[in-house]
Amino acid sequence: MTITEKILAAHSGKKEVVPGDFILADVDLALGNDITAPAAIKEFEKAGGRKVFDPERIVLIPDHFSPAKDLESAQLAKRLKLFAQKQKISHYYELGRMGIEHALIPEKGLVLPGNLVVGADSHTCTYGAVGAFATGVGSTDLAAVFITGKCWFKVPATFKFIYYGKLPRWVGGKDLILYTIGDIGADGAGYKAMEFTGETIKNLPMDDRFTLCNMAIEAGAKSGVIEPDEIVWKSDADSNYSETREYDVRKIEPQVAFPPLPSNTKPIGKVGKILIDQVVIGSCTNGRISDLRIAASIMKGKKVKVRTIVIPATQKIYLEALREGLTEIFIEAGCVVSTPTCGPCLGGHMGVLSEDEVCISTTNRNFIGRMGSPKSKVYLANPAVAAASAIKGRIAHPEE
Repeated sequence: MTITEKILAAHSGKKEVVPGDFILADVDLALGNDITAPAAIKEFEKAGGRKVFDPERIVLIPDHFSPAKDLESAQLAKRLKLFAQKQKISHYYELGRMGIEHALIPEKGLVLPGNLVVGADSHTCTYGAVGAFATGVGSTDLAAVFITGKCWFKVPATFKFIYYGKLPRWVGGKDLILYTIGDIGADGAGYKAMEFTGETIKNLPMDDRFTLCNMAIEAGAKSGVIEPDEIVWKSDADSNYSETREYDVRKIEPQVAFPPLPSNTKPIGKVGKILIDQVVIGSCTNGRISDLRIAASIMKGKKVKVRTIVIPATQKIYLEALREGLTEIFIEAGCVVSTPTCGPCLGGHMGVLSEDEVCISTTNRNFIGRMGSPKSKVYLANPAVAAASAIKGRIAHPEE
């Protein structure tokens, strides 16, 4: 079996599962945020739920519209808080303790290799970076998990991706996943587990692994997964894969995804002159400390030409950035540095785009209207490209 099949078999009490099997599996961790959890709480109460299955295995994080941007978002956050208090949920992280959920949960050590994790957020697949099976579910599914501690699945087939070679300068996890999605398409891994492996992955830092798995959903995948470095769960040599692709990463340049899809990728050398109005550096995809270090190394001693918003993914990362002097570099360069929030990624707040405005962002989606006006445009790139673009006022290669 593949690592994904092994985890699903273990959590459903079966010796073996194969792609296409329907199973009822035990959940190790269930996640909800300020947009999705209130709907799950409503369904929980509607179904007659009184007590959650285990208050220690539920995580509630108000991160999408936090700090509250208006009355409606304040009410959503309040509903989350009251439910956490009533159910004695200890893993409730409010402002000051919070962070963007998919950065905060691994930081807190709440996800481990071999775990089965569900979250009412599509980028829950991030935790595959530590060797877990992690996937997004709907709010009604989350409500059922709150009550029973179980969730049903159709076992996905596994699509194997092998990367070899040493990464060129300025190329990281964001470029690997954008390149891969550009190769297979926005539905190229539809309801499959994307398994990332090869010598490049074995040498890839954790932050880049999180980025890689975070965007598996953008290829239509059920999950993304990387084998843990220590032998805990790994795929058997004779596993059956639905497909396998190999990439020589030495040939990959920094990638830029053109609107309106993350699969619409081009190497930076073929982008051309594209003027921008805004830069966003942050999100659950690229708001970790290594991302901020890369951006700061390019911005140091320079000034940005356009509106530039930097968002550390968690309070701990924010503090690290302060201690290392990164925040000072960003502010002296003319950037705005925000408290941790999903904010502009979903067009929530802290950087909503007006008509005809153009943004380059380290976030994970560039759909029409994703960051504001349907007439705005969003390009996706890594933190180095985003920082260089902020300085140039157009999409630019970091070497410039």
